[in-house]
Amino acid sequence: MTETRLRTWTHSFGYGLAALFIFSLALQNLRYGFYELFYLALAMTCLLLAGLIYTFVCRRQQLSAPGHLLILAGLNAGLVAAILVLDSPGVTHWAMPLLILNLLVLPLRQGLSLSALLLVPVIGAVWFGNSAAYALMTSAGLILTLAVGALYIWHYDHIAQSAEDLAITDPVTGAHNSRFLDETLQKEISRAIATGHPLSVINLSFDYTDEIRDLHGKAGLQNLFKSVTEHLFGVIRAGDSLYTLNDSEFFLILPFTPEEGVRVIAERIRRTIGEREWSSIGRLSVSLGCTTRGNGDTSTVSLRNRANQAMHQARKRGMDSAWFSPGESVDI
Repeated sequence: MTETRLRTWTHSFGYGLAALFIFSLALQNLRYGFYELFYLALAMTCLLLAGLIYTFVCRRQQLSAPGHLLILAGLNAGLVAAILVLDSPGVTHWAMPLLILNLLVLPLRQGLSLSALLLVPVIGAVWFGNSAAYALMTSAGLILTLAVGALYIWHYDHIAQSAEDLAITDPVTGAHNSRFLDETLQKEISRAIATGHPLSVINLSFDYTDEIRDLHGKAGLQNLFKSVTEHLFGVIRAGDSLYTLNDSEFFLILPFTPEEGVRVIAERIRRTIGEREWSSIGRLSVSLGCTTRGNGDTSTVSLRNRANQAMHQARKRGMDSAWFSPGESVDI
């Protein structure tokens, strides 16, 4: 299940359960003749149902739907107004489902901010005109509800972020993996088209990979791959990004880099790798294929293929070299 679909279901469940709870309060207040509270609960139920409908309407954009903040702000403001205007101590307990709903639907910071704005007048109303024991117990319950809900949402967000990091990160090297490459490269192509700035890429591969694997085993190749990754992180500039394609191949995205710049960077990478003594391996050579976005490069396929072909061309010309394959010139 995707994150968007999961959010749609949890938001729908939260709105639906809160609407059922508030509507039951409306019926109870109607039964006992508390008509002001009945109309308040009925209005809140309508807003909650509106939130439920909005969730399904915006189910494809659930992670960035701004209407939730407006709906929940209206619910919280209505309850605060009722607490300040109506002389009914029991209405303060209606804040509990709203506290949970704020945290469940909104991003954590927004949910905490809105819940704090609700909690301050509610606790103030509880302490005004009630016994200290009752006020202390109710205030503690509200604060505990908010704290437990916030802790649960924070823990969920942390797990979700960790899962996302694992999905886009190579576990051996810590660099981004090929799953994340096309997404990022397409964004950089779109930005380069919009701004007119150059964009270059490099496809880097170890020379004599099979021989290294035969001599040092898969574990030795992985250790070398990890060491080279750490070295590349120290060579590339801030703003550049590094991706692993397999156990001996890298891909670099270099925004705002023209042909002259990518040639210099590729040569620096080739030279620094070739001059270094690598643990248990000794000297290592690499072949690099470079290219710069041209007018016809509107998708990732052409750039990746041209960089890969350039890398194979460098290998055919004797290995331990960098080859640049030009694209169609970009009009700036």
